[in-house]
Amino acid sequence: MAVFHCTTSIPLPREEVFDWFTRPGALVRLTPSFFGAVLAEPSNGINVGSTAAMGVGAPGGMGMWLGSAAGSVRGMLPTALAGKRWTKPELRWDALHTVLVPGSSFTDVMDKGPLASWTHTHKFSDGPEPGSTVMVDEVHYELPALARSQWAYKRMNAELERMFAFRGRQLLADLSFHHEHSAGPLTIAVSGASGLIGRQVCALLGGGGHTVLKLVRRAPQAADEIFWDPDAGLLDSAALAQCQAVVHLAGHPIGGRFTDANKEAIHQSRIRGTGLLARALAELASDGVQRTLVSGSAVGYYGAHPEAGAGATPRPLVERDPAGTDFLATVCRDWEAACDPAAQAGVRVVNVRTGLVLSAAGGVLQRLLPLYLAGAGGPLGQEQFQSWVGIDDISGIFAHAALTDSVSGPLNGVAPHPVTAGDFARVLGRVLNRPAGFKVPELGPKLLLGAQGANELALANQRVSADKVQASGYSFRHAELETALRHILGA
Repeated sequence: MAVFHCTTSIPLPREEVFDWFTRPGALVRLTPSFFGAVLAEPSNGINVGSTAAMGVGAPGGMGMWLGSAAGSVRGMLPTALAGKRWTKPELRWDALHTVLVPGSSFTDVMDKGPLASWTHTHKFSDGPEPGSTVMVDEVHYELPALARSQWAYKRMNAELERMFAFRGRQLLADLSFHHEHSAGPLTIAVSGASGLIGRQVCALLGGGGHTVLKLVRRAPQAADEIFWDPDAGLLDSAALAQCQAVVHLAGHPIGGRFTDANKEAIHQSRIRGTGLLARALAELASDGVQRTLVSGSAVGYYGAHPEAGAGATPRPLVERDPAGTDFLATVCRDWEAACDPAAQAGVRVVNVRTGLVLSAAGGVLQRLLPLYLAGAGGPLGQEQFQSWVGIDDISGIFAHAALTDSVSGPLNGVAPHPVTAGDFARVLGRVLNRPAGFKVPELGPKLLLGAQGANELALANQRVSADKVQASGYSFRHAELETALRHILGA
């Protein structure tokens, strides 16, 4: 049996660090997208008998290639097919918590999964400095009989080092975020809670001790769910009344072809949902509770080519700049305007204008990874600016907006250093140790998105400023593209 150790030093008291692991969302926050996904969060925290489930991919570049390729295909399938198990090249890993020593250690084992055995003990002790902690992860594992070679164990240890390095960075950054946002615990409703950003927002807020209620379009099956149906204009306002903040992320996916039907769904899904929440919050305002609505928006607000003719280096766009006139700009403008009933009733409203979100679990990066890992990656254009943001930072920005009373109005959700398409390709190639010189012909995006979709999404040129969110007190985890990609991809 092999043994793996990882030691992490944390400049915070042991009780505080241990408590974080007992809260909802810890497993989601610690599971890197290059490793797999959480299928079922712990049923009873880290208490003995609690169970959880994950879907794990093959190790290394092959696993990442399979996962990202399958994810890209799922993004193009109808909803009824996208959720089928055969679209996900992953193995199920069922975990069972077996030992708990409050404040000191807890243990989970693989109850069912791809290995012969796995026992993971988390140990916590006071660090050498007052108020610090030393956390030791100790893993005893055995590979399947057919895979027990020296090479295989060496490869497995390398994957574990990669995963636990991610976990250490994530834990330190989350604990730092919570220290910077130490206001009393809130009850926060989240729409789009199962989406790429929503799931991380819920987990991040839960780790800070906040109560997260998820808006669902079916009869609630748990105490942490609130019913709503934007298409029918229905919402459980009584349940919403217990919330001090709402984070609104729901909306029809934008990544498909810009057909008339798809454009109508993109527009209406945002206006109806946002308007329903805004009106409900306005009606609740008479109870005297100060509430906040943090609603999604996008950098598409400025138009796909807001600085056309401005030369190779357009000035950074700031929140006071006007809206564009193309389709996505119109959607974003109407989306933000749908919040007006809440704002007029005294609700603090924040509209987060999100940039290109980077994650191996979805979005533009997931679609690029198969090409790059196959050695056929390259830029789509050269000089147009891409205002990107890592998945952990955009989740942090939404949470920061919900927890920071001084933040209001439009807020650009982008990293401080946008890059050109050519630079993005070169950095991604360097991180993956792959070539990045195969320029993608414009015909490719046009086939996937249509001419209008390609122009407003894939070929957009938007250099957007992060000055306002930084001035509001948000500390970026990854301000530079390369450090963000290395963290996200475990490189």
